[in-house]
Amino acid sequence: MGNLLKVLTCTDLEQEPNFFLDFENAQPTEAERETWDEVDVVLKDALAILDELQAYKGAGQEIREAIQNPNDEALQDQAWAAVVPLVGKLKKFYEFSQRLEAALHSLLRALTSETYDDPTQHLEREQALAKQFAEILHFTLCFDELKMTNPAIQNDFSYYRRTLSRMRINNVPAEGENEVNNELANRISLFYADATPMLKTLSDGTTKFVSENKNLPIENTTDVLSTMASVCKVMLETPEYRSRFSSEETVSFCLRVMVGVIILYDYVHPVGAFVKSSKIDMKGCIKVLRDQPPNSVEGLLNALRYTTKHLNDESTTKTIKSMLQ
Repeated sequence: MGNLLKVLTCTDLEQEPNFFLDFENAQPTEAERETWDEVDVVLKDALAILDELQAYKGAGQEIREAIQNPNDEALQDQAWAAVVPLVGKLKKFYEFSQRLEAALHSLLRALTSETYDDPTQHLEREQALAKQFAEILHFTLCFDELKMTNPAIQNDFSYYRRTLSRMRINNVPAEGENEVNNELANRISLFYADATPMLKTLSDGTTKFVSENKNLPIENTTDVLSTMASVCKVMLETPEYRSRFSSEETVSFCLRVMVGVIILYDYVHPVGAFVKSSKIDMKGCIKVLRDQPPNSVEGLLNALRYTTKHLNDESTTKTIKSMLQ
């Protein structure tokens, strides 16, 4: 309880961490290697997952025709044949979210351990792990942006479930049933019902990490998140750091990570990211976003507006609310 009170009553934004986190070239030290290897296996698959999701077209046409012609068996078969492989992909994305959560737990264990005194030292001296943590956040926001703009995902899965239960009632064997049984279908359905499913996986996973590690003060975890947000903000607003990025893509990577970690902090911290006592300089972070070319950050500002937990709380200052209008 003492730890929780300490987090709730923290009122000062301590001296911001001032170091360059090398998102482009950080390599694991010997001490980081074991965790890094474990997480690297998951991250190697992340790019392919995004490519598959981007290419996901859905079976809208076949489903429409099947629904409009319920007595045409050929059209029912065509729709089913189109949906089954797509459900295989949706299952794969869902299973990847479970692997991502496990990777997140490995990184949090390393970055909150007692190897160093505070999160600034952890992130500065374990840069390869900090970079992997950033890559997980970056992937999460990219995945959710693609999912939000693709209504076919939920339509396909709903059609699959409806058809499957109809087949069960009529005792018709279904080839797709082996792929996704009823219990798994319920879990997958809940996953995609969320507007930002990967972010929910990460925030639930972080909350679970905190509750499973009762001997670990909660601020060990929330401070890693707030420090990461500060590091990104400082690098973006400091010309000498920003000029060290070899590519403009690193700037967008850094912006996306800053927003991802703010949202995560807002879910995991008992009172969120927007209160006066927050360890994240929210005004500074929003200003950094506002200073970018407008069309490059609208999606990130929307993520803060619509996917955070505490923005509309009474404790959020009017200034912050108006900055996000």
